[in-house]
Amino acid sequence: MPIAIENEYASYKLIDGILYVTYTKDVILDLPAAVYIVKERLSIHEGLYLPVLCDVRHIKEVNKAARSYLAIEGSILVKAVAFIVDSPVSEMLSEFYLRTNTPTIPTKAFSNFDLALKFLNSYK
Repeated sequence: MPIAIENEYASYKLIDGILYVTYTKDVILDLPAAVYIVKERLSIHEGLYLPVLCDVRHIKEVNKAARSYLAIEGSILVKAVAFIVDSPVSEMLSEFYLRTNTPTIPTKAFSNFDLALKFLNSYK
């Protein structure tokens, strides 16, 4: 049975060994938001390393402190991350994040949902 949690920043669903994180429309992420998001995500993991699909299409802004925190603390118990992007804004945000924060786990951006799942399934 899928596990689901929702808050003001994102919704989280654990389905078939992949954690889906979908950010709320026009969300702005600062450090307190990033800390809260990671805490909520970890509550679903139950100590298991999981691949994570992050739908970042609706993020409006992520400040430097939040990006840095998510690059390090956000990688706890994560095997790999696939970002779902579509608009120039979400694509730019994910490219900037990948270029400036150098995540410690395999991380890629995709505009195609099926390709993102194929990437993550190789880490299950």
